[in-house]
Amino acid sequence: MATKKKETNNYSKYIKIFWKTFLFGLTSVILLFLFASWGFFGAMPTFENLENPDSNVATEIISSDGVVLGKFYTQNRIPVKYEDLPKDLINALIATEDERFYEHSGIDPRGTIRAIVKLGTDGGASTISQQLAKLLFHGERSRNKIVAVVQKIKEWIIAVRLERQYTKKEIIAMYLNQVDFVNGAIGIRSASKIYFNKEPKDLKVEEGAVLVGMLTNPSWFNPNRETRKKLVLDRRNTVLGQMVRSGFLTEAKKIELQNTPLVLDFKPESHNEGIATYFREYLKGYMKDWVKEHKKDDGSEYDIYRDGLKIYTTIDSRMQKYAEESVEEHLTNLQAKFFELAKGKKNAPFVNLSDVETEKIIKRSMKNSERWRILKEDGKSDAEILKSFEVKAKMKIFSWKGEKDTIMTPRDSIIYYKHMLQTGMMAMEPQTGHIKAWVGGNNYKYFQYDHVGQGARQVGSTFKPFVYSTAIEQLGMSPCDSIIDGPFTMPKGRWGISSSWTPRNSSHKYYGMKDLKFCLANSINTVSAKLMDRVGPKAVVNMAHDLGVTTDIPEQPAIALGAVEITVSEMVGAFSTFVNQGVYIKPTFITRIEDKNGVILEQIIPESKDVMNKDVAYAIVKLMEGVVQSGTSARLRNGSVRGLTNYKYKFNNPIAGKTGTTQNNSDGWFIGMVPNLSAGIWVGNEDRAAHFRSTNFGQGATMALPIWGLFMDKCYKDKELNVSKGAFERPDKISISVDCDKAKVTTDSIDVDAPDMNEFDL
Repeated sequence: MATKKKETNNYSKYIKIFWKTFLFGLTSVILLFLFASWGFFGAMPTFENLENPDSNVATEIISSDGVVLGKFYTQNRIPVKYEDLPKDLINALIATEDERFYEHSGIDPRGTIRAIVKLGTDGGASTISQQLAKLLFHGERSRNKIVAVVQKIKEWIIAVRLERQYTKKEIIAMYLNQVDFVNGAIGIRSASKIYFNKEPKDLKVEEGAVLVGMLTNPSWFNPNRETRKKLVLDRRNTVLGQMVRSGFLTEAKKIELQNTPLVLDFKPESHNEGIATYFREYLKGYMKDWVKEHKKDDGSEYDIYRDGLKIYTTIDSRMQKYAEESVEEHLTNLQAKFFELAKGKKNAPFVNLSDVETEKIIKRSMKNSERWRILKEDGKSDAEILKSFEVKAKMKIFSWKGEKDTIMTPRDSIIYYKHMLQTGMMAMEPQTGHIKAWVGGNNYKYFQYDHVGQGARQVGSTFKPFVYSTAIEQLGMSPCDSIIDGPFTMPKGRWGISSSWTPRNSSHKYYGMKDLKFCLANSINTVSAKLMDRVGPKAVVNMAHDLGVTTDIPEQPAIALGAVEITVSEMVGAFSTFVNQGVYIKPTFITRIEDKNGVILEQIIPESKDVMNKDVAYAIVKLMEGVVQSGTSARLRNGSVRGLTNYKYKFNNPIAGKTGTTQNNSDGWFIGMVPNLSAGIWVGNEDRAAHFRSTNFGQGATMALPIWGLFMDKCYKDKELNVSKGAFERPDKISISVDCDKAKVTTDSIDVDAPDMNEFDL
């Protein structure tokens, strides 16, 4: 009996120990969870945090035709809604990551017990909600086991709270929007675009399986790494198998899909690559100022890299593409000719410079280079740095046929790039001011200077329409009025000049009595000078400023020939005024800006003002039509570029335009217009001393005009763009004579004594 009683007491003792241990453990776990939820082990997310989780959302730049041109981001994430996710992708996610997702409330008891019993060898126990909690609020798991346990407990608590706060659909969308798929793809939308070049809703079953397969370890299952292709394929097929197991896919369909190869359409996204790179960079500068003037309700500034703004722009992605293609097509040909003609020439690409002057330009470029800055910061002397420019090194250089791997000295690379022709091109709608295409240069990766919004260059004869419009408005002239093209000298003191000025025509000859239409069509310098003499420089400067030119223009007669530096953007805006019946509309590139929730923060209304009456504006349009009909731009009619190539465009519709060529062929311009589209192009070298030696290649009609022709040809072929081939709108009861074929030239309209006609080379 005593023995039996003793055994009973021992048994009771063990029972007590068990219950004490159990209750202590249970109490400890409860306290652990309570302390964690109360924030004893670090702050827990508040209700507001759960309602608005802190996540980096990229700002999107959206074209007028709904295409994403690019993004500003620290993390390349653009959220998508559940409705935009394909059903097969969701099924693949559930089958692979959390097969009881719709049954639990954030924690899967069966999965947790299985993971504990099998020590995690048969898969983890993290639900999708727990994984989302981890992504949102503490990131990677700590290697410290105690900290890792606390993190896990916090995940459980947050997961339950998330389940209370959001629907299952919202949790799936939030999770897929948070995952880092590597290669700059944050979230499912970026991943779909980068790996398969499509929106998530367009993903095929096998493509969705690839992305779901990456979730376990995105770096390890990176499909863009050649060495991982078999691994990724096997992982994809595992996901397909899980879909069969969960009843989302038939065995036959799985076998069919498993036999398909891994096909990517990899399109990495970068600030330096893609479409409209120069425009995007210009927009970034604009937005940095915008956020200072448009603050949030709490007074803080918007962060264009994190706050998920949507910037709706005026750029048309199709026109932008055509503009970039046209620049590339023509400059590929023109650049080859430039290298050919410069080869073997002393101090090439510079013309008529001494060795000392050439060396000065090269040294200036050295000192402005990144190499010089880095070596200077490392404490190198000027002599050491200069010596480093003479040491050959491996490098990539830009060419129109793609990047080239080469070996050359940094000094030689500077000379190589000094040969490179640069460009700026912009197209806009005259009636709205909406900029439709913006090409600031050849390649943003190699040339960051923007020749549309930043770079002002001498405009040459494209300035002459400002002179003519002033004369027609102030002197009551018309395109059909006659004037003598002959030797002309403006005496010293006239309009403040310090010495006499005798302009000469680029053709080195005079044409006698001609109407204004002929004179502008053939860019007669002496006639522009005579008109300037009659109206005075101040009136012309005022006209240019009224037309949107902000450059500080000197009030000197020589500006009649274009010795003025103006940006492409301002020139196109000014010329568009003529098409828009005398109403100037400031070039505009944004229509509206929204926050990430679609709330409109600003609606842009273009600035506009009346500059001249409709009759004067239409007269200038008719003058510039003559430039294309029979003047310096007539080659638009046949696509011929003498000495270079023959392009396929041939235009017979009404076009108004003007070429411009500056001294020594340093700058070539063309601005052309049809009733609903204006486009301007500048082409030239970075340094004015580098240029074509002959005007045949250095004139605007050769350097810039073909780009306009190629661009417009592409636009006309795209019928959805509705670019006009019709006539320019003619004002009712026009008071200015514009039908010059019916007019008869008799006397000089500005009353200049007619010289002896025998002096002329007609």
